[in-house]
Amino acid sequence: MISPTRDYHARIEGPSSDRPAQELIEAGFAWEIADAAVLHHGLNMADFGHVIDLHHRGIISDSVARQVLGVLLKIYHTDAAEFPYDPQLGEAYNSREQYVVASLGDVAGWLHAGRPRREAARVALRISLRRLTAELLKSAADFAETASNIAARHAETFMADQTYLQQAQPSTFGHYLLSFVPPALRDAERLRTALSQINESPGGAGCVNGSRLLGDRAFVADLLGFDRVIEHTRDAMWQTDTFIDLLGTGVSLLSNQSKLAEDLEIWSSQEFDYVDLAGPYTRSSVLMPQKRNPYALSIIRGGSGMLIGRLAGFLAVVKSPSARSDNLIFAYGEIPRALEYARKVSDLTRGVVSTLMVNEARLWKALENGFSQATDLAEHVMLECGVDYRTAYRIVGDVVSAASRGGRRGIDIDVEMIHLSARRVAGVELSLDPDRLAAILDPKQIVASRSSAGGAAPRVVETMAAEYGASARRLSAQASADLAKFTQVEKDLLCRVEKLVAGC
Repeated sequence: MISPTRDYHARIEGPSSDRPAQELIEAGFAWEIADAAVLHHGLNMADFGHVIDLHHRGIISDSVARQVLGVLLKIYHTDAAEFPYDPQLGEAYNSREQYVVASLGDVAGWLHAGRPRREAARVALRISLRRLTAELLKSAADFAETASNIAARHAETFMADQTYLQQAQPSTFGHYLLSFVPPALRDAERLRTALSQINESPGGAGCVNGSRLLGDRAFVADLLGFDRVIEHTRDAMWQTDTFIDLLGTGVSLLSNQSKLAEDLEIWSSQEFDYVDLAGPYTRSSVLMPQKRNPYALSIIRGGSGMLIGRLAGFLAVVKSPSARSDNLIFAYGEIPRALEYARKVSDLTRGVVSTLMVNEARLWKALENGFSQATDLAEHVMLECGVDYRTAYRIVGDVVSAASRGGRRGIDIDVEMIHLSARRVAGVELSLDPDRLAAILDPKQIVASRSSAGGAAPRVVETMAAEYGASARRLSAQASADLAKFTQVEKDLLCRVEKLVAGC
């Protein structure tokens, strides 16, 4: 038997007339209002755009537009620190609304037409982030250009490249340093993609399904300098993946620079003495007069870790169900601050690299005294004597051990030493030309032989550095153009507001 259906009426009480709990103010509203300074400028622009949009459509009169925009101009010319943002009112938009109501009374209500407060904050966040993204992109590109220039300068600064802090193969400092440039350029390209996605307008999206008052969403998008609208209105209001991608790229950029900082900190020690940081990037010990600490490198490494924490924190809050405030209220301040600090750290890395002092003599001495030519020697034995590589590997390993125990260097290995090891390890007789062997053991000739694409040969490094530098300059110029565009758009919007208020 099917049970009869019954009507169900949910109990809808509407807004509460009670004052918010003090605990809610301290744990929630105060957190939101702490981000008011970050959103202040973007909210000014968002409010200007919305009022002009309403006026353009004939929804509000000339008089109403002039009155509302007049008050908004006062807010615009008030520093965020001086504006009466009140945590008891909740997020920043509510304090602004209170200010407009106090100035205009019911006329202020027109500011709500067709737009929830969340939309204003979403627009403001993107206005803030697009500039910060372009600035970080430019910083990444400038680091890449600087590193490319320094790498070209050290294309013939010979050193033993390392893995696991152990000498690996002969190379150059230029080739080593240049390895940090392609990741930076890829991050810059990713930031360009992120900027394209950030600079999309959620304006006119309403809360979830748009507004019949604002049918043409492109008008306010153009007014605010967005490249396009975010098509799906619910996605426009509640998307988070774009911000995850942006933060993730910031983490990637600083992680690459942190690797460099880790290496340089080790290499600047007295034990290595490969490099020195310029004085302005160091800090003295207050106790030990002989110490000058490479303090900038600690900031770079720590900044990378902090940004990883910001990304992890954001991921933790955006896993909630869709269309929930906690998806983004914690992002309003966290993401802009993270990007701003990432740019500062990236600028610091560029400064360290541009002024870095490289101890070329020490690098050469470490290379000359080591055995980094062992791989080339094993390949030479394989090719000259017709033995398989594994056998050649074992022979050379034995030669290196014997030479090291005898206080000899890699360049001191001779034919007789190899013959002895071949008999001892593999029971074979080898025939090697002494002159050809000497050439194979020369680190400079080994580096010169690495002339294939991406290799360490000086001309290859110089060519790569020039190409990377050109790419970096192009990306930096594009970012500068974007920043200039954003400035001009906001200047034009302000001019339009001032003319409307003046009745022009």
